[in-house]
Amino acid sequence: MTATVHDVAILSDFRYPGGNSAAIAAEVRAQAEAGLRTILVHVPSPHNRDGLPFSPRIAELLRDGLAELATPDAAVNARLLVIRQPRIFTADLAVVPRVHAEHTVMVLNQAPGDSADPTRYYDFAQVRDRVELYFGPSVEWTPISPQIRGMLPGLSAEDWHEIIDVADWPSRAPKNGDLPVIGRHGRADAVKWPRAADELLQAYPDKPDLRVRILGGGEIATRLLGRRPANWEIIPFGGEQPADFLRTIDFFVYFHDPDLVEAFGRTILEAMAAGVPVIIGEHFRPIFGDAALYTTPAGVEPLVRALWADQERYRAVAAQAREFVETRYGVASHLARLAARGAGARPAAHRAPALVRRDPAPRPRPVLMLSDNGAGLGHLSRLMAIGRRLPESCPAVIATQSYGASVAHREGFLTEYLPSRAVLGLPKQRWAGFLQSRLEHLVDLHRPAVVAVDSVPHDGIVAAAAARPDVTWVWVRRPMWRRETGAEWIAKRGAFDGVLEPGEFAAPADEGPTVADRAGVHPVDPIMLLDRSDLVGPDEARAVLGIEEGRPAALLQLGAGNINDIASPVGRIARHLREAGFQVLLAESMIATDPMPTVPGARVVKVYPISRYLRGVDLVVAASGYNSFHELLAFQVPTVFVPNRATSLDDQVARARFAASTGAALCVEDPESDELDRVLAEAVRPEVRAQLARRCAEVGFGNGAEAAARWLAGLAAENGRSGA
Repeated sequence: MTATVHDVAILSDFRYPGGNSAAIAAEVRAQAEAGLRTILVHVPSPHNRDGLPFSPRIAELLRDGLAELATPDAAVNARLLVIRQPRIFTADLAVVPRVHAEHTVMVLNQAPGDSADPTRYYDFAQVRDRVELYFGPSVEWTPISPQIRGMLPGLSAEDWHEIIDVADWPSRAPKNGDLPVIGRHGRADAVKWPRAADELLQAYPDKPDLRVRILGGGEIATRLLGRRPANWEIIPFGGEQPADFLRTIDFFVYFHDPDLVEAFGRTILEAMAAGVPVIIGEHFRPIFGDAALYTTPAGVEPLVRALWADQERYRAVAAQAREFVETRYGVASHLARLAARGAGARPAAHRAPALVRRDPAPRPRPVLMLSDNGAGLGHLSRLMAIGRRLPESCPAVIATQSYGASVAHREGFLTEYLPSRAVLGLPKQRWAGFLQSRLEHLVDLHRPAVVAVDSVPHDGIVAAAAARPDVTWVWVRRPMWRRETGAEWIAKRGAFDGVLEPGEFAAPADEGPTVADRAGVHPVDPIMLLDRSDLVGPDEARAVLGIEEGRPAALLQLGAGNINDIASPVGRIARHLREAGFQVLLAESMIATDPMPTVPGARVVKVYPISRYLRGVDLVVAASGYNSFHELLAFQVPTVFVPNRATSLDDQVARARFAASTGAALCVEDPESDELDRVLAEAVRPEVRAQLARRCAEVGFGNGAEAAARWLAGLAAENGRSGA
């Protein structure tokens, strides 16, 4: 079979939230319109922290079929390879992507440093050495702007400048109100703001007859000022789409730290395309010519007032800017440079219709699955358990407030990240509005037939469900809540069209409020990510976990450490097990906010899902959270449960007690007491572990994930037949 040759391969880290992803998205869309096949090659940058999901702009490209994502270690063939973001190459790559291209361009879209430190971000010589080692000596090195050209030697004579499709940025209507509105948008970075408080207030005045709107990074400015001016409105990054935001402002004003070398200025380009007059510093003139207005922070207010009073000139400035970006930075300029490098547009007869942006062909309507933040991965794992069993006719889209968004992405799900209230630091009411807005946007974007919510019904979720009644909303509600908790959440279940309830082995001991709330509840067996058939054999499991032959092994799985302090009992448990001859492994959650404590003689393992390797261990000491509890019993693993008492809803104590009362597990309710030593002394005995495994087999239960997926798929089909 002949390998697919793509027209353009783009290699970058697709998790960058700002201009890098916006620029890639613009180029991919232009390529798709020209009938060009694009493949994206993801290479993590050492400067991006683990756990970040793909930028929503990139996720949207993949969802719409405008580009393909190269699978890890796959060979990629392309007419042209475009590499963006030099910081990826500030360290040796763990895995070098296998890309063969007829021509390779390295786009230097960031300055190597600033005036204070010329190599703050990367050493150009080191980056060049690595790129040419990986991709050959014939790489074409192109700057994104004259600013970068002036800082580095030996670059191409042509800039690989940003592009924009003006048609995607409808021109705003003249005047948003009686008062002029000054605005800016961008990611949160201190260097993107003036360093001095007086210059900040000159650029964004605190005046009652002016309004200021800031999308992203406003918290940096208010920290510098020590207050938020009364005329300022601050929207979190991602709280509004840039095109929508730009329609609400009259002037785009952008000034930054004097040491920063701004490589291009994507947000400036977007404002011009939207017909918003731009006020910026003189150093941007080589990029934006006479289409922008240049001044200092002190000159902003007089310029705004003069232009506001002369609407004819205002309209002329806006029109000139829009015409300028279309002529110099429009789609045609990008297609021309592709053609010059052997990747020209294909004739219409050979275009791939699946890659055309406005393809009217219907797509399967997915199930949008929303998970709460959570201390661990329980909410998210339950949804992934269902999602991986949904039919192709209604694929899963994961939306999560959890740091585990990257886990879902690695598991192959199209994943959207919604920052939690704690991450954004918002008061309850503002976060409710943010959550509602983001959910409504995701519903409009993905057009799901069903939204499945594994979360308590926060106000923002309830409001979004009311605002999008044509979608079937389902609450995936785990039982076993603590007594006298959660009544306020039960009262809001009317916001949902149905309740899907994962089963609970300890249901006879359940005294929580869900027990009495049964109307409209669809029960299934306990939901688990894996089936028994998914577990690897003992030898493979021990090899993956690094377990030595000849000695028993114990796994400590006490949670993410994000609710309670798991460090205090770990040392005692590990010491007892080591003295009994066990190898000790400490399971570290993929989203733990603090590293596991250092325990002599114990080794940390960080694997997801660790349940796949449970046949390699002889004993587990675990918290009794819903997911791990049911996995350990279903997979017949001898277990000592140490319930977490610090949970807000989950009754881990009652769950662990019930398992112990049935003889399926042991339980330590107070790990600070002598009970811990007594129970562990029993657990290390081979005959006790064998009896626990036999009892688990006797009381065994099935996996309800398949039944849950069938039920949701049925609801999706009913929604489709109703014409929603």
